[in-house]
Amino acid sequence: MDLFARLIENSDGGKRDFLEIGRLAGNFPAASVRTGGHGAGPDSISVWCSNDYLGMGQHPAVLEAMKEAVDKYGAGAGGSRNIGGTNHYHVLLERELAELHGKDDALLFTSGYTANDGALSVIAGRMEECVVFSDALNHASVIDGLRHSRARKQIFRHNDFAHLEELVAAADPDVPKLIVTESVYSMNGDIAPLPEIADIAKRYGAMTYLDEVHAVGMYGPEGAGIAAREGIADDFTVVMGTLAKGFGTTGGYIAGPAEVIEAVRMFSRSFIFTTALPPAVAAGALAAVRHLRSSGAERDQLWSNAQLMHRLLNERGIPFISDQTHIVSVLVRDEDACKRMSALLLDRHGIYVQAINAPSVRVGEEILRVAPGAVHTADDVRGFVDALDQVWSQVWSEAALVS
Repeated sequence: MDLFARLIENSDGGKRDFLEIGRLAGNFPAASVRTGGHGAGPDSISVWCSNDYLGMGQHPAVLEAMKEAVDKYGAGAGGSRNIGGTNHYHVLLERELAELHGKDDALLFTSGYTANDGALSVIAGRMEECVVFSDALNHASVIDGLRHSRARKQIFRHNDFAHLEELVAAADPDVPKLIVTESVYSMNGDIAPLPEIADIAKRYGAMTYLDEVHAVGMYGPEGAGIAAREGIADDFTVVMGTLAKGFGTTGGYIAGPAEVIEAVRMFSRSFIFTTALPPAVAAGALAAVRHLRSSGAERDQLWSNAQLMHRLLNERGIPFISDQTHIVSVLVRDEDACKRMSALLLDRHGIYVQAINAPSVRVGEEILRVAPGAVHTADDVRGFVDALDQVWSQVWSEAALVS
């Protein structure tokens, strides 16, 4: 047993507990909860930390599309995309995503993680002597994809485009260059300086790879993301997105030039050596993408709720990292306090917000990652902030007494 204990020795974060919930179809953000091992807790809760930002995982059109596909094609894909696993829904969805982003082609993966890992390992790895410039806060999947590519990598300070230009300018002008950034950062909720990054890429002849995971569906015309909102989508060579957040299902994708997509299709290990997404999932995602391309109501409600929460938190003096997006990261900066706040919100108010600690954030930067969604009402937001204010005051009062 001592040998196994070494697996978690020197861990920066504490033990992770998982709350078992059942999101109630047609009634989300309400969810049932199993409280065994988690204290007393309520039988029904309101979820405030879901990545299903627009509620598309509960949308009638999505559910109906998935049910029809299950009845027609069964549960699974039956194989990898190369060997018997390509269904017409995969093809239709790839076409829809390419059109959404104004790109030649698109390619589906089983998750956003495998999309970044698989695409970057090929794109950076197959360009001889490629130098990659990556934001310091890029996601773990980006980090792993670049590791697997074995390309040279230089890290620029988070959202510091002056530092990026300094690094790019110092590189050999004759070697291929790739700039990798996210648009919306998942833990901070801030937005990358995309116009400046696009300008640097143009001036130094660099390719660009833009992770829009937390933006697709939520921002831009037809939900095409932040670059599209800024009118510079064409300035980014490859866009990567997910079907698991704004589109409410699961899976990841890239969209870009035909030659790039074909190279990834041919050589990406995480695409080739895995079973394809179930046809029903592709059908549901297709319904979600099509709905959000024609409807702005969900995006409007999402942003209205986010702005209201920003204002109310400011009025209460509760700090959060950024007011640029719908991701409202309440800055606690203490692991024990963060967990205590999360527990009190659940037990006393039936509100579920997960405490985020290392390694998702650095030690000392613990947050309550709040995600007001399109499924919440303005009254819901007000009630949430009232509850958080009470819990915030109690926890810091207790901490002051102890110290």
